[in-house]
Amino acid sequence: MSTAPWDKSSWQKFPALQQPRWPDAESYQQAVGSLAELPPLVFAGEIRTLKEQLAEAVEGRAFVQHVGDCAEDFSRCTGAHIRELLKVVLQMSVILAYGGEKRVIKIGRIAGQYAKPRSSDSELVDGREIPSYRGDMINSPEPTLAARTPDARRLLEGYFRAAATLNLARAFTRGGYAALDRVEAWHRQSLATLPAGQKYEQLAKQIRKTIKFMTAIGLATDSPLLNQVTMYTSHEALLLGYEEALTRQDSITSDWYDCSAHMLWIGDRTRQLDGAHIEFLRGVRNPLGLKVGPKHDLDDILRIIDRLNPENEPGRLTLITRFGAEKVNQFLPSLARAMRREGRKVVWSCDPMHGNTYQSEFGHKTRNFDDILTEIRNFFAIHRAEGTVPGGVHLELTGENVTECTGGSRQLLDQHLQQNYQTNCDPRLNAEQSVELAFELAEMLNPR
Repeated sequence: MSTAPWDKSSWQKFPALQQPRWPDAESYQQAVGSLAELPPLVFAGEIRTLKEQLAEAVEGRAFVQHVGDCAEDFSRCTGAHIRELLKVVLQMSVILAYGGEKRVIKIGRIAGQYAKPRSSDSELVDGREIPSYRGDMINSPEPTLAARTPDARRLLEGYFRAAATLNLARAFTRGGYAALDRVEAWHRQSLATLPAGQKYEQLAKQIRKTIKFMTAIGLATDSPLLNQVTMYTSHEALLLGYEEALTRQDSITSDWYDCSAHMLWIGDRTRQLDGAHIEFLRGVRNPLGLKVGPKHDLDDILRIIDRLNPENEPGRLTLITRFGAEKVNQFLPSLARAMRREGRKVVWSCDPMHGNTYQSEFGHKTRNFDDILTEIRNFFAIHRAEGTVPGGVHLELTGENVTECTGGSRQLLDQHLQQNYQTNCDPRLNAEQSVELAFELAEMLNPR
């Protein structure tokens, strides 16, 4: 446990990995200074509510649906794109809640997921070395030196696009679009002609029948519980200058909150115990996620948990495991066993995307639906065998009809990927694959 004093800039005394090399230090300081004066994107009360709900997932009384884009693009900050993503989030949550008979906590990789860690600072393009693309908040994906040079003005643009995204998301989820009696309309607009649509249509009719029954016996159906939903925001806390600038002290509790998002996570590449990311995040009161891959050291993970959650507070920490279908049986049992033995109160979430990435024969980075499903099934089986709780999933997906992941009921093959491959980073499940996966998850949550 660290007893050293903490303030929101104390991370600057520690080694910070995955930070851009800003060429203009003055422009960078101006950008973070401006961010520090802007309003928070989310509020401390909302963050506390999410933490309370995540505490229920620790005990198995709720399930976490943590989904969204691999990396948000500035160009896709449009009403249509946000609507289509929210539609899939709503469809999946209805399937999980109705079929799995469990409360669903909806967290989006949205309104701030504009930066990505990279395995190398640079890459060769036509024999010339240029900086790697690190997300739209840092540089541009076009393979030119000018586009790839980090530009601190993008930090401010990222803030304003996050604010616009969050504003529209709140309007959709609170303004009637998310009303449960629209469940069939979501189907007609996006799933009617798709293989997963038949199952969804049947579920929608069952829900509609239930609502009519409630009306018939005099129960109110205009309740916010039926007409509004809450979706929380999250992103990887990668750019520490940005995160520090949006960290504020709550006027009610005097605690510090990173108000760039409700939940933040630490990636597999930046969770060094003596690193700047752990130092920064130990001091903010947001719920935190910790990515854990095959190269983890168990003792190191326990020390990190003690640093981030010294009071063992339920809902504070989510372990997001990313082992891959071939390695989950090798690494997850011992990790689950250790957390149970040590009494650590964590939410267990499965990221079945990153450990299952491969290069197709046509050069596209992709993932196979069956591998994703296999890892999730093994995740559930292992936790139940070890007496721990499978508490959620962490998925990269989009509401658009992309062809980035193979498999699914349409049996997309490697040669189909070029039809609509849009991502600038990692491949995402499309809308149909996402809904299909939700039905599989519902059966795991509520096995007959």
